[in-house]
Amino acid sequence: MSGMQVRKAAFEGSFYPRGKAKVEFMIEKLMGMAKVNIDVADAVAYVAPHAGYQYSGRTAAHTFTAMRMNRNYGAIDDVIVVGPNHTGVGTAVSVSLIDWETPLGTAETDTEFAKAICEASHIAEQDETAHYGEHSIEVQLPFLLHEHIARRYAFVCMGDQSIEACMDLAGAIGKAVDSTGRNALVLASSDFNHYESADMGKRKDTELFGILHDLDYQTFNRRVYEIQDSACGYGPITVAAMYAKGRGASQGILLNYSNSGDVTQEFDEVVDYASFAFV
Repeated sequence: MSGMQVRKAAFEGSFYPRGKAKVEFMIEKLMGMAKVNIDVADAVAYVAPHAGYQYSGRTAAHTFTAMRMNRNYGAIDDVIVVGPNHTGVGTAVSVSLIDWETPLGTAETDTEFAKAICEASHIAEQDETAHYGEHSIEVQLPFLLHEHIARRYAFVCMGDQSIEACMDLAGAIGKAVDSTGRNALVLASSDFNHYESADMGKRKDTELFGILHDLDYQTFNRRVYEIQDSACGYGPITVAAMYAKGRGASQGILLNYSNSGDVTQEFDEVVDYASFAFV
């Protein structure tokens, strides 16, 4: 345990079910629906959506299926979960140094590694306030714990998603991995386009998917603005793509794409979801 203070689960019973048994049942059902039929064993970073499980859970399950297929599965020290800041509370880039409570047990923070990120960054600093009311990281944790992806974690919330902040954070994560010797993976938490028609969202997202396929993180970060795609975690995705490229990855593989209309059967205003492995 990293300390006495613990970040309590804030979205149990809303974004995902309440209680261990119900969470496990839902995750097992979603994971059973996910199929990844491409070699992603060498992936070093991933993208997963963070909406309510009933909407984005099936797409998210593809990410965690891919993580289970990682060549180092069973020996992964840390997953660095990077999410956007929806609330506006906290610092520009906020790193948690406390453990996180989930219905499936405690997600233990690797405090040495988290501090190493802060020390290597010009922007990132310890700040718990950004995390308390933020869902983008919390909703990933039941999947990560259920699938036994890593021993410990680092949690980073990005209020500043500029290319400068992304390059700083990706570089700091890389330096922290090198200085600590951790076997680590990066998980970017993001949905894609919001509240437009399914057709419009698909047009916008498809352009971004092509850019991510090439791991062109700078163009991705810029084009989100230019085409007005409302992907909320474009910064975390930029970080994941840059980190992956720095670790020798050459492509972003789209694992699954869906939208909320697939569940509601209403396609006029949807939220889009995508899962990626950067290999």
